[in-house]
Amino acid sequence: MNAWSAVESADFRGPLDVTRAATVVLDAHNLVIGWSPAAERLLGYPAEEIVGRPLENLLVSQGAGTTGESPLAQMLGSVSRTARRRDGRLLSVATSICPLADTGGGAGAEPARVLVAAELDGLRAWESQQAMLHGLATQSPVGLAIYDTDLRLTWFNATYGREVGLPLREFMGMQAEELYPRGEFVTEGYPRSTQSVMGQVLETGEPVVDLHFVGWLPTDPGTDHVWSCSYYRLHDADGQVLGVCEDAFDITDRYQAQRRLNLLVDAGGRIGTTLDMAVTAREIAEVAVPKFAAQVTVDLVQAVLEGEELEQGVGLPTLVRVAARSGGETTGGVPGSAHRVVYPPGSPQYRSLSSGGMVLVESTMVVPLRAGGRPLGLVTFVRGEHPSVFDRGEIELADELVTRTAVWLDNARRFAREHSAALTLQRNLLPQRLAPQSAVDLAYRYRPSDNRAGVGGDWFDVIALSGTRVGLVVGDVVGHGLEAAATMGRLRTTVRALARMDLSPDELLSRLDDLVGQTANDGTSTPGTDDDDDVATGVTCLYAIYDPVSRHCTMARAGHLPPAIVDPEGVLSFPDLPAGPPLGLGGLPFESLEIELPVGSLLALFTDGLVEGRDRDIEAGLETLGRVLTDHHRPLDELCDRAVAELLPTGTAADDSALLLVRTRELDTGQVAAWELPAEPAAVGRARELATGQLREWGLEELSYATELAVSELVTNAVRHASGPLHLRLLRDLTLLTEVSDTGHTSPHLRHSASDDEGGRGLFIVAQLVQRWGTRYTPYGKTIWTEQAFPPDYPGAPRPVG
Repeated sequence: MNAWSAVESADFRGPLDVTRAATVVLDAHNLVIGWSPAAERLLGYPAEEIVGRPLENLLVSQGAGTTGESPLAQMLGSVSRTARRRDGRLLSVATSICPLADTGGGAGAEPARVLVAAELDGLRAWESQQAMLHGLATQSPVGLAIYDTDLRLTWFNATYGREVGLPLREFMGMQAEELYPRGEFVTEGYPRSTQSVMGQVLETGEPVVDLHFVGWLPTDPGTDHVWSCSYYRLHDADGQVLGVCEDAFDITDRYQAQRRLNLLVDAGGRIGTTLDMAVTAREIAEVAVPKFAAQVTVDLVQAVLEGEELEQGVGLPTLVRVAARSGGETTGGVPGSAHRVVYPPGSPQYRSLSSGGMVLVESTMVVPLRAGGRPLGLVTFVRGEHPSVFDRGEIELADELVTRTAVWLDNARRFAREHSAALTLQRNLLPQRLAPQSAVDLAYRYRPSDNRAGVGGDWFDVIALSGTRVGLVVGDVVGHGLEAAATMGRLRTTVRALARMDLSPDELLSRLDDLVGQTANDGTSTPGTDDDDDVATGVTCLYAIYDPVSRHCTMARAGHLPPAIVDPEGVLSFPDLPAGPPLGLGGLPFESLEIELPVGSLLALFTDGLVEGRDRDIEAGLETLGRVLTDHHRPLDELCDRAVAELLPTGTAADDSALLLVRTRELDTGQVAAWELPAEPAAVGRARELATGQLREWGLEELSYATELAVSELVTNAVRHASGPLHLRLLRDLTLLTEVSDTGHTSPHLRHSASDDEGGRGLFIVAQLVQRWGTRYTPYGKTIWTEQAFPPDYPGAPRPVG
């Protein structure tokens, strides 16, 4: 646009301008009486060769503009002619003839008319330029305006005039900021005001191109328009600054389309980052404000928020406000911030709920959240201080934005439902409370994994065994979700059943390993999984048995971490317990380790989720756990809380975490009575005497009859079917326990004797007199035991030493 200062190159005077065209002066007889230097340059004839000659000698043919033309045509018209140059070449020229003042028919040498000529191609180019300039002024879609050196409006073209809607005289002398008082540039890196931008161009002479200006038209207040504006400085023919020219093209539609696309791209990256419905609702509000609306509220159906699925045709659902954003601040999206909302009949929200469709009322648009034809909630968009209606593109954008959000919300709802079901299942499968045990004091903590990982398969248990012993279990199922929780429940039940058979730890793990291996190969894997292996093939387990009489602890593990032990002096150790393979692999044996624990020893069983984290390895976790446990004199519940606080400072982790703490006790010598008897018939009577005598000493004469009968039957069976010395033991704990041990490995069976049988009724009668009975195998034989409840008025046994 430097044409304003380059007059020659732009040909603003025109090729037929008398100051630059070839000029010929003719007399009344068309004789040449004047010849300009430009004519000599055009046709090659010097003046002395052409003056006095007829014009026809130079023109090969004449157009319509010679004799016979009207005077008006001769003055205003221009024609195309062919002229002969001095070198013989023919040249197409454009000519224009202008008659001079009437001389009254004087001498022929008097000037009668003036002919100007120029090359025809040059004229055509100049005419095109003039048409272009005329088009810019009258037809161009680009708005043009000129501001003087005081940045006041002096001219604008037709498009600019149509946009402002008033004639130029109404705005002459006004500054741009007076025309667009609420407008500003939004292109980064440039001043916001038109005055600053044009002042910069006027001062530096450097043009600026494609700055985006947002403002209202004087004829359309309240509706934002966007223009692409360019500015450059204007000069006159002498190079003096005249002002600034503004090119402005309305790109509102394109700009809004780009903004809508950017908003959708932004939504794709910012909405649905979690499987939390409240957080997802907050995210759509943050994306939409202020780029799309001044205020956004998100209301979800209460049943959906709870993970349920709302049935159709059940009336208007209950809505809960979960997120709202206005003025740059967001509320909602955090636990406890949701509250119920009720919309009155006739409101846009009520109408949207009733119809299931979008409702648009002036500056408010309500879009339903739906998934699979079922309602999830509502999103309400509201315009700002100067409201305007939503156009078709914005309606489509809102619909697309809400549709995408509904998909993310439905995914979150499905996850919430499954996660809630898994948590419920897991809570029901884990022990709700652990019954107090004579053998140990205990405390425990369980922390499920975070919402993203889902429910896991960690479990723990404390199982009362015969002989006042206690079984301690902790295990971990690989994976998360309902399948892991269900597998955990099956395994926990199986461990309890096997433990009640008084199996040793290594034998219990062997049988559990067989069961898991059979489960993995019997076709019970979940359809649709990536492989056919049951998740139980990744199970680890630790099982320990503690005897408060001998203070021995026997333990074995299947791929699990060993326990931590702190003795009464505060010394921490991790026993060198053979690892064993994880359950389900098969083919490898499990080994038990037996250690003696002083009274008051602290034993910690845990899963790897407690000591291993995203930013911490197992060694560091074990070190932290050991540091907490060495302060072993503190209450167990306090130690549990401190361990969880230090190892899980955020409260959640990628995996489930289980911690079981026990402090060992020892039965008082006054609670135990034991005797060794020979394997001969006389031992039966001696055993009855010893048992009844001990019961009198303990004040349990009421139990003498049943105890005598039980001792007689059990000792008699041992004498008949076993060899070696027999052992009789009475234990006074929560119940009265009677045990008879021998070296045999055959167990008596309860059966109904026929009327003609001479024996076989004794064990049946014993079973009717006691609460429970059973058999426990040892490396040296077996032990048959019975259990009887104390009389109602019995004060109970003394508390074991702890």
